Amino acid sequence: RMAAAPPSYCFVAFPPCSKDGLVVFGKNSARPRDEVQEVVYFAAAEHDPGSKVECTYIEIEQVPKTHAVVLSRPSWLWGAEMGANEHGVCVANEAVVTREPASESEALLGMDLVRLGLERGATAKEALDVIVALLEEHGQGGNYYEDGSSCHTFQSAFLIVDRNEAWVLETSGKYWAAEKITEGVKCICNQLSLTTKIDAEHPELRNYVKSQGWWNGDSDFNFSEVFSLADDHLACCSGRESLEKQGGDVSAQAMIDVLRDKDSGVCVDSESFLTTASIVSVLPQDPSFPCIHYFTGTPDPSRSIFKPFIFVDDVKLVPKVQSPSFGNDDPAKKIPRFQEKPDRRHELYKAHEWARSLLENDQDKGQKLMRIMLDLEKQGLEAMEDILSRTEILDPAEVVDLFYDCVDTELKFFK
Repeated sequence: RMAAAPPSYCFVAFPPCSKDGLVVFGKNSARPRDEVQEVVYFAAAEHDPGSKVECTYIEIEQVPKTHAVVLSRPSWLWGAEMGANEHGVCVANEAVVTREPASESEALLGMDLVRLGLERGATAKEALDVIVALLEEHGQGGNYYEDGSSCHTFQSAFLIVDRNEAWVLETSGKYWAAEKITEGVKCICNQLSLTTKIDAEHPELRNYVKSQGWWNGDSDFNFSEVFSLADDHLACCSGRESLEKQGGDVSAQAMIDVLRDKDSGVCVDSESFLTTASIVSVLPQDPSFPCIHYFTGTPDPSRSIFKPFIFVDDVKLVPKVQSPSFGNDDPAKKIPRFQEKPDRRHELYKAHEWARSLLENDQDKGQKLMRIMLDLEKQGLEAMEDILSRTEILDPAEVVDLFYDCVDTELKFFK
């Protein structure tokens, strides 16, 4: 039996479930416990004809122009677990297991496809089209973890969101199906969820599954039933109820609360997996307002704070949430890969380790620190609500240092 996929959760809420014409997106990234995630920004760029881009394992053709992106990613790889681009597109990925074994040969990782979709798609649908075209051309495969002793491979599912709609895209090899969502609450986790409502699919999908003997063509085509291992496609989502309970009031804060919830299982803290980073994005349906993306950059959202980022030109880079770079000496880039594990901790991660030990060893001091941190987070959330309720257009100079200053303030509290 294949290893279970890490139990990450992603959510999206549309009006009327969410507040004030906002689309709210969130994800907890469950990964191996000791893996470091960094938050990185790449400016929009133009590329020469014929240039290539080096993804985690393979090189592919570059496109003439890539959009600006902000990503939360395991710091050893090229792609991302989740992120957003300057056009208000958000993408998150889930590792899934299907009846088709995932390929060990190195190709694109699901996480590479997250970044490629964001860099190349100006809407959710464009990002979806990018991802499925690249799947068709290059396939998916290769080790999901920084582990030299064994190869962990998975198929991919994606939640792709913009100000108007979301797409749930589920894949097995190069085959895929997708459902479009424009209202209510949707949750995806580490198992297939698409059933008979399919709004787009691989042109050969049904012929392929018939040829495998997985579907006879007589019954309704149900993607999860056809592709899941026996009994795997149960309703997975414990967080969805909590969001639906908000009754039309899902906000950034409500999404953060759901991501922090350990009792529901949404905030993973188990023997092998931990929520190593989280994101919440607020996408106003009115395009005259900016999208706001909150990142933790540190493990366990119940002990981390969500810090806002807004895309503007010349946004200030934040080296304190970036892992050290090892260039071509990185063991992830040398063959055989992962023969050693370098120390990838960034400054904020190290400060958090200290805070975590304080929380565990000195309850009073730890709780006092946590209260200060949450107060800081609340100030950030309120300042962003203010930006979204104004009538005048946002002055970019006001937010160019926003994420930088939040990380800086957080570090000062730890000092």
